[in-house]
Amino acid sequence: MSSPETGITGTAGNGAKDITVVHLMRHGEVENPEGILYGRLPGYHLSELGRKMAERVADHLASRDVTYVCASPLERAQETATPIAKAHGLDLATDERLIEADNVFQGKTFGVGDGALQRPENWKHLVNPFRPSWGEPYVDQVVRMMGALDAAKERARGHEAVLVSHQLPIWIVRSYVERRRLWHDPRKRQCTLASLTSFTYQGDRIVSVGYSEPAIDLVPVHLRAGAKPQKGKGTAQGKAFGA
Repeated sequence: MSSPETGITGTAGNGAKDITVVHLMRHGEVENPEGILYGRLPGYHLSELGRKMAERVADHLASRDVTYVCASPLERAQETATPIAKAHGLDLATDERLIEADNVFQGKTFGVGDGALQRPENWKHLVNPFRPSWGEPYVDQVVRMMGALDAAKERARGHEAVLVSHQLPIWIVRSYVERRRLWHDPRKRQCTLASLTSFTYQGDRIVSVGYSEPAIDLVPVHLRAGAKPQKGKGTAQGKAFGA
């Protein structure tokens, strides 16, 4: 089985039975005019545009056989998942394992052009990009995200599930499944706002991974995959950091 979005090839044969699809969705755009790296901080909600993104994906998935919808406990993920659950007449579940990656720079502005890399007090957190030393280890993210995927697969076996999470955990678990190294250039993550990274299971085995962007026309160009980071504080930069 291959994914038309990514060209990834699996090993499922024709007529395969017990097929389950688990979609990992990144939340929509967040209201963050101060450009804070908000991480796991409470109180960060979807912007008006983010709500439109959530509704767009809910419409996109309305005809799909979704029997389970679950989200990270953070507000932006809950608000993104709510219209999807509503469209299928489902209660929205919460799984702590879908939460954003922990980061020592949470609550600060930290990005291109703000001088963060030149501050001596930050250097101790930047010594090991392979772990990474500034936040939750990549391996730990893989463990919890695989657990959330497997739990959703069991809840929706033979159907489809939607899990709303955050950019870095989604990209890390995808990299693991596709057997890529976990350390990476953040600018090259293929995980745009409101995108779907879809894992197809045959029985208990993942046989393909797909990627789609149902709301891409609503995503500002500078926040799309591969866009060049913008300098300075403000809404544009802050939203780029929001994962």
